[in-house]
Amino acid sequence: MDILVYIFNILIFPGFLFCFFFGLLLSGIDRKLVARMQRRIGPPVFQPFYDFFKLIGKGHIIPRGAAKKTFMLAPIIGLLGVVIISMFIPIFGYVFIPKTADMIVILYLLTVPAVALILGGSSSGSPYSGVGISREMVTMLSYELPLVIILLAVGSKVGHSLGEIGNVTFSLSKVAEYQANNGMLICSLSMIPAAIAFLLCIPAEVGTVPFDVAEAETEICEGPLVEYSGKYLALYKLMSAIKMFIMGSLFVALFFGGTGFGTGIKFLPLNTLLMMILVIITISISVSFLRAIVARIKVEHTLKFFWTVPTALALVSLILTYVTTL
Repeated sequence: MDILVYIFNILIFPGFLFCFFFGLLLSGIDRKLVARMQRRIGPPVFQPFYDFFKLIGKGHIIPRGAAKKTFMLAPIIGLLGVVIISMFIPIFGYVFIPKTADMIVILYLLTVPAVALILGGSSSGSPYSGVGISREMVTMLSYELPLVIILLAVGSKVGHSLGEIGNVTFSLSKVAEYQANNGMLICSLSMIPAAIAFLLCIPAEVGTVPFDVAEAETEICEGPLVEYSGKYLALYKLMSAIKMFIMGSLFVALFFGGTGFGTGIKFLPLNTLLMMILVIITISISVSFLRAIVARIKVEHTLKFFWTVPTALALVSLILTYVTTL
């Protein structure tokens, strides 16, 4: 029976089908919001679904000099990585895979899509891919530092209150339990800087403007994706959409967790709906708003920005968790 539950969780909810639908839907909402902010009509909300199935139905071309196995397997590995993350993120107290260090697991799994993009691009043999790969590496190094400090700040806040060994916890289930008993972390003054830093990290993690330096369509023809077409390009696009959904869900779990959005209601369909609303609001602020008002920045500015502003904000929260009870 447990095996059937795990299969259901992996393939349907909160796994592949759930992430597939809400990931592409969120991508469509993002595109529509950006268009409206720029006084354009924009594509339909379901346009990402049309694009995905259109690409699936098209043929694909593998470059003559490409490492074929790596070229074909890279998008599949990246997609599996982001889908697996969904199994570790609780939905307002509902924990699907309870672990003691799932935040560390999530941190490692979040690098899988970036590594898959690097491997896929490097296997194509395109010079544009080479430029995109180097940019992707720099971007990944940029946002990893503040992201680690953010998770450490949240773990310190919860671990100190729960009396964990070393006063730090890396369990998302305990973070959800703490918020169910003590209120959402976003209401804690010491966690507000970390929440702002996390919002700044989401566009870089997803690879959207102003941090889409690795793909930069107008400069390097989508960089690592320049040689991809058909179903393999569709998998990369799906991976990006699901990653946006995962990052929004992780933000909600870290800072708006607990049970039933503070209502005390533990009803999975309602809690899932509330979570989706919060994810849409999160992505609208973090991704859509920035895309509408900010142009692409240079890769060297990306490193400087993340190692100053988000890192400083995360450090402020980390320090406050040890010096104040707020």
